[in-house]
Amino acid sequence: MRKKKIILGVILTILGLIGIASILTMNIPLPAEAEAILKGKFTDEQIKLFTLINPTIMLLGAVIVGTIFYQKVDLRVPLIEKIVGIENGALNLPEILKYGISGGVLAGILVSFAGLLFNPMLPTEFKELGESLQPTIAARFLYGGITEEILMRFGLMTFVVWLCSKIFSGTKPIVYSLGIIVAAIIFALGHFPIAYQAVGNPTPGLLTYILIGNSVGGIIFGWLYWKKGLESGFIAHIFAHVILLLAGPILN
Repeated sequence: MRKKKIILGVILTILGLIGIASILTMNIPLPAEAEAILKGKFTDEQIKLFTLINPTIMLLGAVIVGTIFYQKVDLRVPLIEKIVGIENGALNLPEILKYGISGGVLAGILVSFAGLLFNPMLPTEFKELGESLQPTIAARFLYGGITEEILMRFGLMTFVVWLCSKIFSGTKPIVYSLGIIVAAIIFALGHFPIAYQAVGNPTPGLLTYILIGNSVGGIIFGWLYWKKGLESGFIAHIFAHVILLLAGPILN
């Protein structure tokens, strides 16, 4: 069983690394000070490769933590578990797909609605930065859809659920709810530095938009990880980006 879990971790690491590599398809603007220092010493290609270091370290940590704890709190990675032989029961792939697609469409609609609702409150500087940081389709689907789910759900949410299970003496529904919410909020808070970089002194409306826009999807993806498995979260995250791409012209 230990060997099979290691293989599962290796598969998730490879998937996560593919997502990280997709960052290379994007143009990531650097702060002026950092750009001035790096441009004189490294080529543009080398600077791009440097941007992969932090997510790679986080990915490895998330895979290790998730692999250790996910079974302890009855979370699942059903498709990969089936492939490596951890689970030998029947795999309900249609249900994984159905819930994943439905959850992704719902998340995409809710995030799009939040964009429409908060758009009049967003500073011009923030909108301009958002346009310059537009991820490619590859980055949306591979990094967003797969790598972020491994980081935030398989790694962070799993650990929070396990920690809460020790506090509450078991895997009660509140334990999973706390894991879902904490992981979603931490992901959203991770976007706050972008707001401060773009605006300097962001308004409460802008911070609220960032919090809501980046956590509502995470709550849905987390619920899917709990109820249907990690792969359902992958599918949902990818389909949320499909909806956002379709809604892009309206939001702009």
